[in-house]
Amino acid sequence: MKKGQGPVRVVIHPYVTEKTMDEMERQNRLEFVVDRFASKGDVKRAIEKLFDVKVMKVTTKINKHGKIAMVRFTKDFSAEEIGSRTGVF
Repeated sequence: MKKGQGPVRVVIHPYVTEKTMDEMERQNRLEFVVDRFASKGDVKRAIEKLFDVKVMKVTTKINKHGKIAMVRFTKDFSAEEIGSRTGVF
């Protein structure tokens, strides 16, 4: 994160499709639209700080909606529970 750039500025909003809902159940994973210049490490730190969770892995892709971060959580945390806190449901 750039100096003065908090986790709220890195994570813009959840990215929800039918496929992401399926991945949430099968792979304990959520997707977020993130700042285009945020690194995977920035996204990991921001998600961990915002939701008080542990992130196993972050992968990213860029599509027409912006930069999408696919965040996989450790087994101690449920993507479904985190999704409900973010308003996915």
